[in-house]
Formats: sequence, C-alpha cells, structure tokens
Amino acid sequence: MAEAAATSRQTCPLRLGAACYCANRVSSFAPATAKTAVLLLAHGSPENPNQVPEFLGYVTGGRALPPQVVEEIRHRYSLIGFSPLACWTRLQADQLSQELQLPVFVGMRNWKPFIADAVKAIAAQNFDRAIAVCLAPQNSRTSVGLYRRAVTGTDVASNDVTANSALPFTLDFVDEWHDQPLLAKAFAENLRAGWAKANAEYGGTLPIIFTAHSVPARTITEGDPYEAQSKETAQLVAKAAGLADDAWTFAFQSQGMSGGAGSANPWIGPTVEETILNLKAKGHRGVFIHPVGFLCDHVEVLYDIDIFFKQFAEKEGLRLWRGESLNGSKTLTAALADLVRSRVEALT
Repeated sequence: MAEAAATSRQTCPLRLGAACYCANRVSSFAPATAKTAVLLLAHGSPENPNQVPEFLGYVTGGRALPPQVVEEIRHRYSLIGFSPLACWTRLQADQLSQELQLPVFVGMRNWKPFIADAVKAIAAQNFDRAIAVCLAPQNSRTSVGLYRRAVTGTDVASNDVTANSALPFTLDFVDEWHDQPLLAKAFAENLRAGWAKANAEYGGTLPIIFTAHSVPARTITEGDPYEAQSKETAQLVAKAAGLADDAWTFAFQSQGMSGGAGSANPWIGPTVEETILNLKAKGHRGVFIHPVGFLCDHVEVLYDIDIFFKQFAEKEGLRLWRGESLNGSKTLTAALADLVRSRVEALT
C-alpha cells in the first residue's frame, strides 16, 4: 500500500498524491438517496500514447486515419506525457457532488469511463431522472450533439425531456451554457491573475487572444450556433475581467489536420497563428492566450498552446503566455451547481 501511495505521489497529474482520482478512483460522492442524478459528459482522452490508435477509432467512429496522422497525434501525447482530462473531470464531478449533495456520474464519449457505462450505472441505481451537462459550454452538433446521441442512443434533437423514452429514466439534457455568469467569472478570475503576472514579466501590457476549438466551416454555414456562442463567451469574460475592447481579440485553435488553407473542407478561423502574425505586424512582441472553449488541461491546451503556439511565437520573435485552465476551480463548480439547480427547480 505504501508503495502504491508513493507511486501515486510521483505520477498524479493533479498533485493529489495518494488521493489521486485516476490512480485510485477516489470519490466522495453523496450517497445515492436522491431520485435525481447528474451526468457530466466530456470528450475523453487516452491514458498513454500507446492507446492513441484505439482512442482515435472511437473519435472517428471506426474510420481509419492515415498512419502519419495517427503517429503525429501519438507524438503529441508523448510530448505532454499524460492528458489529465479524466482526472480533472472526476475532480470537478466530486466537487459538484459535494456542493449539490447529489450523485454525480462521469461519462466520456471516446474513452473510459464511457458514456454508455455511466448511463447503465444510473439506470442500475434506479434514478428517476438524470441531468446531463456537457463540459463543453458552447453548443455544436460536432460536440454537444454527439454527446446527446451517445447518451440517448438516438439522434433526438428536441430539448423535450419526455422525448427520451428509450432510457429507463427521464433525461434533462443541457445543450448549452456558454453565457452562464459564473462561468464567465471563473474564466475572468484566472485571466486577471495570469495576465497580471505575465504583464509584469513582459514589462508592458500584453494583447489577449481568447481561443476556442475550431469546427468545420460547413457546420456553421448550416446553422450551428457554436461560432457565435464561443465569441459571446469571450465577450462576457472580457466584460467580467474589465477589459477594454482593444485589449483582446479572438481566434479558433486546433483546426483539423485536413482543414488547412486551400482545403476543400476548411475549418473556421482566424487561426491562432494568423492572429499572432497580425499582432506582430502591429508592433507587439508578446501575446497572452486564454482559452475559453476548454474547462481543463488536455492535449489541445498542453500541446497546441504550451508547445506548438509557444514555439511558433518564439520563431516570430514573440513571447507567449497562457492563462491557467479552470481545472478544479471552485467558481466553475459553483457555475455547474447553479446550472443543475435551475434544472432541478424547473422539474419540480
């Protein structure tokens, strides 16, 4: 036992030692005495680089990817060592459970613990209803839509909780919460702290680039609200942080490998690289990136921003800083709690 605890202290990405959520599945969830459960949904992430091919199979629905793409993604995971997405999600779930005094389950779309297993667990414990919240606040059919389908096993698009008759419990699915006030406050708290420190190191005022994950352009042209909601989140965070309009800009990051310039299937921009070059042309010699489309550290933050964008900026003669992800933010927990409470009240 002592050896296991020592190993956990060495490897826990959250620095929780023997209380590591991933190593020991530690949880202080409230006893299952309530009739309502909460289900937090996330993308999922492999636990080590060797699992990348299997993970990508879930992401693509079994569609094979070119070997060079698989190897590039495996390489990115090897550089960050470990993606703590599942650990942070479990911690967020645990904090939310304590706040609400309700059982909170975790389901991942593309890795363990899978959404289907979480749904089975909720059903096995005979809950009357479940409130499902995607840890992707901005609504897109490429993310939230796929989470809904994974929970229900259907393509139900309606918000009508009675529409999910195939489930043994009533499902209340939260499709979007990009404008939740406490979410903006949580992002703003980390922004102010990180920006102040970065400005002191820089010796001036850094321009801020808010980012969110890009999606295929055709998704937006077909009516998806994701682009507008991502920008609205950024505006709300800027307002909460007291930023002037000219202090920040917005870019989409992590475009798909097949969606670059000139592609027949482009993804939305502007890209972070384009935005950095534009700021350089205006005379800036540093930038501060603050992602508002992600709630915790994972490969799109730890590799795309901390490694790739930082190296890109350095090659252009700029320094780059990043705001801390929300991760275990208690304000994020409060935002999720308010969101769930509002749905509970609506159902009673």
